[in-house]
Amino acid sequence: MFNVLAQYWGTIRRTFIAGNNAALKQAQLRVMIYQLPMMYGLLVVNTWGMVLPHENEIPAWQGIICPLVLTGFCFVRVLSWLRLARIRVTADDAVTLLRNSGRLAWVFSISFTAWSLSLLPHGGAAFKLHVAFYMAITVIGVIFCLMNVVKAAFTVTAIVNGALVVTFLSSGNGVFQAIAIDTSLVSMAMLVVAFTQFKNFSDLVATQGENKRLANIDSLTNLPNRRAFFASLDKQFDSAVASGGRLAVGLVDLDGFKSVNDIHGHSLGDHVLAEVASRLAQAARSTITLARLGGDEFGVLVTHDCSDAGLSQLGRSICDVFHYPVLVGEISVRLGATIGFSTYPHISRNKADLYETADYALYEGKRRSRGSVTIFSETHRNAIIRESQIAQALRSPDLASELHLAFQPIFSLERQRTVGFEALARWQSALLGTVPPGEFIPAAERNGVINGLTLALFAKALACAKQWPAHIGLSFNLSAHDFASESAVKELARCIVSSGIDPARLDFEMTETAMAKDFDQIQKTAKVLRALGCGLSVDDFGTGYSSLSYLCKLPLTRLKIDRMFVSGLKERTTAFTVVRTLLNLSRQMSLDCVVEGVETAAELQVVAALGATLVQGYYCSRPMEASAVVAFLQRENEHEAMVREAAQ
Repeated sequence: MFNVLAQYWGTIRRTFIAGNNAALKQAQLRVMIYQLPMMYGLLVVNTWGMVLPHENEIPAWQGIICPLVLTGFCFVRVLSWLRLARIRVTADDAVTLLRNSGRLAWVFSISFTAWSLSLLPHGGAAFKLHVAFYMAITVIGVIFCLMNVVKAAFTVTAIVNGALVVTFLSSGNGVFQAIAIDTSLVSMAMLVVAFTQFKNFSDLVATQGENKRLANIDSLTNLPNRRAFFASLDKQFDSAVASGGRLAVGLVDLDGFKSVNDIHGHSLGDHVLAEVASRLAQAARSTITLARLGGDEFGVLVTHDCSDAGLSQLGRSICDVFHYPVLVGEISVRLGATIGFSTYPHISRNKADLYETADYALYEGKRRSRGSVTIFSETHRNAIIRESQIAQALRSPDLASELHLAFQPIFSLERQRTVGFEALARWQSALLGTVPPGEFIPAAERNGVINGLTLALFAKALACAKQWPAHIGLSFNLSAHDFASESAVKELARCIVSSGIDPARLDFEMTETAMAKDFDQIQKTAKVLRALGCGLSVDDFGTGYSSLSYLCKLPLTRLKIDRMFVSGLKERTTAFTVVRTLLNLSRQMSLDCVVEGVETAAELQVVAALGATLVQGYYCSRPMEASAVVAFLQRENEHEAMVREAAQ
């Protein structure tokens, strides 16, 4: 037995000598809150079970008054522990409460032991055996209840069993001596079990602490992770509400990191993220919580200087860490960062809104100007409300009847006449009035209703085109979501076949940025449309991020040069060079090329001198209602006839 106890000397030494462990003390206190009321209940029941069968043998002060006093103390302690179950106890409070409980263990042990031994002179052998049984069984029950507070269990056992053993060993009665020895052996065994349980308990608490730390740390960057970020957000938000202070949430997204993984692989990408995290940690002030939320996104909590000026300065200091490239071995990587901030209570009133508005600010920053700092404002709030209203209106059962089309001519400089029209979506909402395409088309894409909207508009466009002369083409814009949907493409093909229109008159336009989203599906869709005999154009060419290799892999028939290159076009400018290059490129690839945004005679003259054959813009004609197209073509025919007659 002594060898077994020696085996636990390390645990015993930690228990009685080692300093306070806050996590362990709090864990012990949580256990005691539920176990000690049970222990005091056991003491009360056993005490009255001791005196009631012998009430005629024991004086009133020992049989009634003393048990009542001890019961009263027990009930007071029960109430105090039950109260602790309803409040939050700090680590410092836990240390104090455990220290006080250890002192009370001495008081209660001595009190109950002294009272128990004082009963021995008042009865015979059976009565003395009952007292011994009461003391032995009670101390065993107490050890069980104090299993995770082994220091208190040792104190109680030493006092109660020490007094019991000494008293009964010195009685000269062999039975009492045997009871004393048996009780001491059982108590020692119970203490060994208690020490074993406490060792496992303390190891479990230590493991939980380490697991909790690991669960809240991002292993790659050693920054707090997403779980820790939101836990800190909860804590800091509650503190700001209680103190009337301010709090800001910032979201940082790296610009250009995806290409690092694509080109150099994820292993090097991990090294880059670790270096970025180190730089961000140095840029963040001591009052700022920085966490990695996942991928290349980081979160920031700011508790001091949450003014717009302070947040802008912080954002710029974070952006500044990317002025120098990240070096991994011999590889140099250049990155940027876009940051969105939101503040409480100036903008947001709850935690969820605070994070979501910061995310919206980040989205707006990446959409408008990468590498910028965007602070959420009431203007953004109004934009969200507007987007929500548009999203609701897009689900109206009358949407199809509210949609209509305008048509802008595509003019051939060689033939000096209109050769086609581009269909432009228009929406006159019964709830919102006129909604610009720049608002409702992105909203339809975000809300997953773009395919239905496209099909409704395409059916209207086909109905209009059937009324035009057979040589007039129709250009129709498809979104990236349309190209990515097999069912939408099949429905488009069905509409073309059932309309009876020659597919060669149709030209489907896609944006350059759409090609980079799901190129494999774009290729499949392009092949389907070209197999029908339709044309395929790249709209706004030169404004996106796609590779020129995409042009070689798609069965394109036309390029459209964006109007940003044409506005104010003059010789020997960058725009002039770009337009000339794109026109040459289209000729070398045997593609038609439409120059958009021609608004003045001077611009028309310049693009014509560069070799442009197809133009589109306000100088030729503004978009017109469907009902005006036939009359427009008729006037053009009449003008052409007049010109021929004059020439003759």
